[in-house]
Amino acid sequence: MPNALSLDDVSVLLIWTAVVLYALAFIAYALDLGARSAAAVDTKDAAARGATSRKRELVGAAAGAGTATGSVSIEFGDAVTPTTAAPPNRTAGTGRAGAGRAGSVEGGAKDGASTTKRFVMARIGTSLMVLAFVMHLAGTITRGIAAGRVPWSNMYEFAMTGTLMIVLVYLVVLIRYDLRFLGTLISGLAVVLLGGSAVTFYVQVVPLADPLRSVWLVIHVFVASLSTAFFALAFGLSVLQLMQSRRERLALLPDSKPLARGLRFLRTLPGADVLESLAYRFAIIGFAFWTFTLIAGSIWAQDAWGRYWGFDTKEVWTFVIWVLYAGYIHARATRGWRGTRSAWLAIIAYAAVVFNFSIVNVFFKGLHAYSGLPQ
Repeated sequence: MPNALSLDDVSVLLIWTAVVLYALAFIAYALDLGARSAAAVDTKDAAARGATSRKRELVGAAAGAGTATGSVSIEFGDAVTPTTAAPPNRTAGTGRAGAGRAGSVEGGAKDGASTTKRFVMARIGTSLMVLAFVMHLAGTITRGIAAGRVPWSNMYEFAMTGTLMIVLVYLVVLIRYDLRFLGTLISGLAVVLLGGSAVTFYVQVVPLADPLRSVWLVIHVFVASLSTAFFALAFGLSVLQLMQSRRERLALLPDSKPLARGLRFLRTLPGADVLESLAYRFAIIGFAFWTFTLIAGSIWAQDAWGRYWGFDTKEVWTFVIWVLYAGYIHARATRGWRGTRSAWLAIIAYAAVVFNFSIVNVFFKGLHAYSGLPQ
């Protein structure tokens, strides 16, 4: 009789199920971006057809008016009474206008079909994200039950919880802002972080290390994961801001080629200023939580090691991240650092977050060496 699955085995199975669902959501969101590109092309073609129709209508009306005037002159010259003069050819002009409107309606129908398709794929992607989140949450809870503690003891569990918070914040934000265009980034990030940690960082359940046996573990790690989630959204919006800013800049050049203006789906996204404003808001929220993380970590260090600050590698990089985001917020608010400069600063700050989680936790030795990997 085969051995029954342990709770940890069930947790691993749920986590891999979540990874598969995140991958399917990534595909659905990618198809949504493809539909956005098609919608952008259809909109441009419809606008071109409408402009051509209006131009023909104006030319036809002018030609009809000219013909009517000429007929009246000739007819007057031939001593024909004005009442016998044919009126301007408004019927023809109206016919052209009607054709133009018909073309616009046809283009609108195509746009509507493309938009419907786009919304369908975005909804499918979001539904898959919700289902993956449920599986992810169940796997995290099962891991905690199997360990008899909060699942925050090693890199595998840190990645599991951090990715869970990123997806949670993304889904909650969707209630207020339609950021489904970020779905490809968020779902792809979930696949890479969760799947990569399951392959690289997985370890068997072990008891907590002595310094981690504190209530501050729950407070510190939870708030740090929450701030990282908001930083991830700000990072994604900053990347799109750079792409959108480049497209808008090139679109103003009269001789720019369409391919040089960037990806077509960018035409369906908010403007660079709107993306920058959203990234700034999420960065402020993440910065507030990260400030609390830094303070809570110092209090925990005093409780565990008898000092608030010891220039440990993890402590230093936590402070470096705080300085980078503080500089980003201050420069944008008081120094007028807007546009591409602020976006690059936000991207650099998030790169420091990723470096702190991956490289520092794995390769740097110190009091915070809790990766759980063999040394």
